[in-house]
Parts: sequence; C-alpha cells; structure tokens
Amino acid sequence: MVPDPIDRLRRQLAFLVEVDRLKLVLRRVPVMDASRLENSAEHSWHLAVAALVMADHAGPEVDVNRVLRMVVVHDLVEIDAGDTFAYDTAANVGRVEREILAAERLFGILPAAEGEELRALWDEFEAGATATARFAIALDRLLPLLVNDRANGGSWREHGVSRSQVLARMRPIEGAIPAFWPLVLEIVERNCERGHIKVEAL
Repeated sequence: MVPDPIDRLRRQLAFLVEVDRLKLVLRRVPVMDASRLENSAEHSWHLAVAALVMADHAGPEVDVNRVLRMVVVHDLVEIDAGDTFAYDTAANVGRVEREILAAERLFGILPAAEGEELRALWDEFEAGATATARFAIALDRLLPLLVNDRANGGSWREHGVSRSQVLARMRPIEGAIPAFWPLVLEIVERNCERGHIKVEAL
C-alpha cells in the first residue's frame, strides 16, 4: 500500500503539537540566575547547544550529529512521565516503566518509520551502551552541575544533596569526557565549602 502523504503530514504535525507540552514540564533545577525553575524543553535546547560547543571533546568513535538528535528527543517522554528528580529515590521507583510507556505513545504518533527512528535514539540514550550515548549522557549530567553552581547551590542546597550523591551522578563525565573531570571535582568541592552540598562525616 502506498503511504498517504496527507496522513503522514497530519501525523507529523500532531507530533509537533504534542511535543510542545515539554515546555510545561518543570525540572527541579533552576535557571542560572535562580529566578525560577527551568523547563525540560529549555534543558533539551541547552543540551543541543552543549553538543555543538563541546563537539571537539568527543572521541573519534562519537557521532556528534547523532548526539544532537539524541539530546533533542531524550526528554520527550517527560511529557507523560514527568521529570523525575535524580536525587529522589522514592520518585525514581517505576521511572523506567513510566518512561517506556510514554515513549511508546509519543513516538507512536509519528508515521511508523520516523517514530521508530526517534524511538531508537531514545533507546540508545537510555541504554548508554555506545560511545555516542555515553557522550550525550555526560553532557546531560554536566549542565545541571554548571547551573547549580551558578545558582548558589540550586537544587543541591534546596534538597540537601550530599557530596557522594553528586559525585555518583556526575561519574559518567569521567568516562566520556575525562578532561572535564578535574573541573567537576573543583565545582563539587567549591560547593561543599560554601555549604551548598552536604559533606558526609568520615
């Protein structure tokens, strides 16, 4: 059967209308001036810019164009599943299942081939098994670090996040962009000294 071009266009437009809802999903991380919380669409845009700017830090095995496509779609599932705060253990229970259901619905709006292509990008990011996905994940971890640092501790301070929690969350940066790791440690230690990140007793 020959695909109906009008039906294809309608499905593409329906998807564009649906993903506009990502602008309504608030994250726990503030914008850098700490005046308000950022939304997930803003975070995705910031990640895309980061992928462009930081491309020269990617290894030869990283497909930067694929990173760009991956970071643009990876948070779309939050339209249905919401943004799950990384440091909230209880909220993370069932997160994977919620996001898989969201991916099935959202990417299913598109014509089959396009939906499958975007779903494959989302699956690759979630699995983190390729160098390209690991680079994308590292950027995804880096941006909240920079934002919280500039926003006087931001969500770290508000939610009493500890040094060990932050370091565990940032660990993908060490593997994917090792040149950044000393800067990560510098930012974490600075925020510990300022009381923005809790320091556990030895």
